[in-house]
Amino acid sequence: MKISVIGCGYLGAVHAACMAKLGHDVVGVDVDERKIAELSAAKAPFYEPGLEELLRDVQETGRLKFTTDVSAVAGSAVHFICVGTPQKIGENGADLTYVDAAMRTLTPHVLPGDIVVGKSTVPVGTAARLAAVLEKNQPSAHLVWNPEFLREGHAVADTLQPDRFVYGVLGGSEDHIAVRVLDEVYEAPLSSGTSRIVTDHPTAELVKTAANSFLATKISFINAMAELCDAAGADVTQLADAIGMDDRIGRKFLNAGIGFGGGCLPKDIRAFMARAGELGADQALTFLREVDAINMRRRTRVVELTRDLCGGSLLGKKITVLGAAFKPESDDVRDSPALSIAAQLQLQGAVVTVTDPKALTNAARRFPELHYEADCNSAIKSADALLLLTEWHQYRDLDPYEVAGVVASARILDGRNVLDPAKWRAAGWIYRGLGRP
Repeated sequence: MKISVIGCGYLGAVHAACMAKLGHDVVGVDVDERKIAELSAAKAPFYEPGLEELLRDVQETGRLKFTTDVSAVAGSAVHFICVGTPQKIGENGADLTYVDAAMRTLTPHVLPGDIVVGKSTVPVGTAARLAAVLEKNQPSAHLVWNPEFLREGHAVADTLQPDRFVYGVLGGSEDHIAVRVLDEVYEAPLSSGTSRIVTDHPTAELVKTAANSFLATKISFINAMAELCDAAGADVTQLADAIGMDDRIGRKFLNAGIGFGGGCLPKDIRAFMARAGELGADQALTFLREVDAINMRRRTRVVELTRDLCGGSLLGKKITVLGAAFKPESDDVRDSPALSIAAQLQLQGAVVTVTDPKALTNAARRFPELHYEADCNSAIKSADALLLLTEWHQYRDLDPYEVAGVVASARILDGRNVLDPAKWRAAGWIYRGLGRP
């Protein structure tokens, strides 16, 4: 099929490349000339494992091109809207500027019978409003809401082999023409057993925000348990193992640490609360305020623990932060807990060095006042304390005996609870975890 993708950021670039991999002819459109130039040269504007290799492979087939000219979408039967929905400045709600602009620039080029597919994460009710805009300009076109469920670091696999598809169509009917068209688009993963649900517009919009809110709640729950374990002398990792054996609960996302960040969970739960308030259902989501508060409190807790680790004062202490990205296998530093902690430590008098395999360029744009060192060995040299805040494998695999000979003081705070405390203590380190005795 001929497919267009509007917006070539994280979601759009991955989606465009994967649709071409599935055999479709794809054109990706974005207003950012630099981004388009990089993608056209098979270079990803951000780090995502496997994406550049995929871009090279599919561009050699001639099935994928990128442009800033929106008229290039003409002739495509399916148009995917993949633009960002950031948090509004000074507010909790989602900024739909890019979604509205995408629809506005796309509709003059939509032909009768075309399918417009929204993949962006939007407040419930957005699809109904955009459907009215589309109907006014092209009455015989159809709007589907088809939320994405990508995990940064696994986005290519999550697009090619997702765990489910959700189609939100007008009326929620299986017989809607757009269902047949999307089934053709996703024929390969569907034939491999991927489940799909056909529903109405508002339900499809709610699926993504509800899923993110549940995951955020699960993370904050175990972090709240870590606070209690600290007070009681219990071990949160063993607690998580025990309750995770209950198949009603499950072990995934029960990893206590410094909290969640990134461009999805924090802003999505806040936008969810804001939209619930607009609908008069704000009491239904008041618990998310505490979820958000627990998450932000973890950052302050790490600063406090680092001060204790350093003997009660941070002034002049050389602190090396291992990790800047909000999660491993990503260069995304949006709302990164690791960077937030590094900045707070520096404000309180510590001399902070941050290292990360992929995210230093983005981190330097966000916090230019911090010192960055790409080489891990150089970063940890003469450090008074190490803070493992992003669980890249190269940090998890550090040899405590070797590292002890490089640092000034053998003190480490394991902000992700991924190290073996016994191993590090045996090597002479003062080890602190979160919610671990």
